Amino acid sequence: MYPLLNSAPLSGGLFLGWTLGANDAANCFGAAVAGHVVRFRQAALLCALGIIFGAVLQGEQGICTLSGLTDQTVATAVIVTVAAGITGVLMTALGIPISTSQAVVGAILGVGLALGRRDFDGLVKVVLCWLGTPLGAMLIAMLAYFPTGWLIERMRISILTRDKLLLSGLIIVGLYGSYALGANNVTNSTGVFSGLLPGVTDRTLALAGGVAMALGVLTFSKRVMISVGGRITPLDAYSAFISVLAMSITVHIFAFLGAPVSTSQGIVGAVLGIGMVRGVQSIQGRMLWHILLGWLLTPLLALMLAATAMAIYHGR
Repeated sequence: MYPLLNSAPLSGGLFLGWTLGANDAANCFGAAVAGHVVRFRQAALLCALGIIFGAVLQGEQGICTLSGLTDQTVATAVIVTVAAGITGVLMTALGIPISTSQAVVGAILGVGLALGRRDFDGLVKVVLCWLGTPLGAMLIAMLAYFPTGWLIERMRISILTRDKLLLSGLIIVGLYGSYALGANNVTNSTGVFSGLLPGVTDRTLALAGGVAMALGVLTFSKRVMISVGGRITPLDAYSAFISVLAMSITVHIFAFLGAPVSTSQGIVGAVLGIGMVRGVQSIQGRMLWHILLGWLLTPLLALMLAATAMAIYHGR
């Protein structure tokens, strides 16, 4: 029988992949959906396809990075993925975009603390990348906003043609962002199982994680799409295009580096960049603080869940 079918422990990773898709994958099309540029069903389908292609074609590099951060067993991998998945479900139900990378790393830390481990030096790279993601996306968005707008204005086209051009652009960058998400974030769902399941290769893990993420965005992502796209600062089609482009470029760069980062942090950073060039007063501070609170609580909640579960398992 195909090895993946005998790998029941991988169900924890697939559950996490589903929650990741529900919470993070929607960021690729959230601004467009909130701005009524693309319908949710169309956006979800396009996003799901992009994720699968990104995971299969470029996801293995990130899996190698995450699997090398700390030693795992099948039991600890299951606990990490389930704890991170539960965290994602809770935050998604509240409509709060989170960093699944933070949930996974928080869970890894929780397991390590429960076992008395201190070998977390490899996590420093990932944490630094967390800081670079929103800042990088913000900078790219701010730098691209006016030059790109100037190029569009120089085109001798009608308003209707310009609107169609922006619509096509939103679809293209949404697909690109979905591809970058699959390439970068599939490691969060199944990466901890690398080398632990007999006969299951990293390519298989990437495919399984990508499919799980795609199902998440198709079934449980609408609330976060609207939350990210419309509640931080009002976005027109052009601003949505720039924000998704900036997020996509940032996440894709980290995919080449093999560092799993958050599209939620990327898109929020990009939207903040747009808000800053348009005027800080356009940013809705209450929603921003709501999101920042989610980012702070995510690793802590995952850590506590994983530590508790590991303590129970280890002491049985």
